[in-house]
Amino acid sequence: MEDARSASPRIHGAIAHDIGVEIVGGIRKPGDVFGGEIEASEALGISRTAYREAIRILAAKGLVESRPKAGTRVTARHRWNLLDPDVLAWTFEGEPDPEFILDLFELRGVIEPAAAAFAARRRSQEQLDAMQAALDDMGRLGLAVSEGRAADQRFHRVILAAAGNEALAALASSVGAAVSWTTKYKQRTRALPRDPLPDHILVYQAIAASDPDGAHRAMAQLLHLALADMDLPPRA
Repeated sequence: MEDARSASPRIHGAIAHDIGVEIVGGIRKPGDVFGGEIEASEALGISRTAYREAIRILAAKGLVESRPKAGTRVTARHRWNLLDPDVLAWTFEGEPDPEFILDLFELRGVIEPAAAAFAARRRSQEQLDAMQAALDDMGRLGLAVSEGRAADQRFHRVILAAAGNEALAALASSVGAAVSWTTKYKQRTRALPRDPLPDHILVYQAIAASDPDGAHRAMAQLLHLALADMDLPPRA
């Protein structure tokens, strides 16, 4: 009988993490086939139940597919849920493709300036207070520590919520993860080249002033400068 503890979320989550990092890092390539369930679970030293749960996690994120008789294989990249917060985290554990980082900034450039403009029209006082609290934490803690980056995430998430659009709000976890990981990535080899807090304050001020055009411009400029800080080759 399998040990029920071996199927705990901690264990199958850790296995999903390890395999996921291998997939997004290119160690396991699209089309690669996993061994049979018994063989794979024994090789990993876990129960079959834990292995199955790990594979289910990966399948839900589009990284693998399992078919009767054909087994489990890594899917093509275009099927991966690249904006899943776990997949983003696994991607940035390695050395992400610069093109993917540019993709993230292009996506944010479509979403966040529009969200800021909506927020300037629709924000509540409570949401303004939450933005101010996040800015205060960013200023106090800085972005070199995880708590400061979490405050940065909160600022961007509140703006998406303040846009008053459920579809935009649904992107909050993905955008928040992209904010956190790209900020952390910038600091891998050097300190942040400048303090981005003033850029965030300008966005807040425009939203507080109910200035949609100003909020759109301020957020677009914030993203432009954040991408410039990455020191990546420009995209046409």
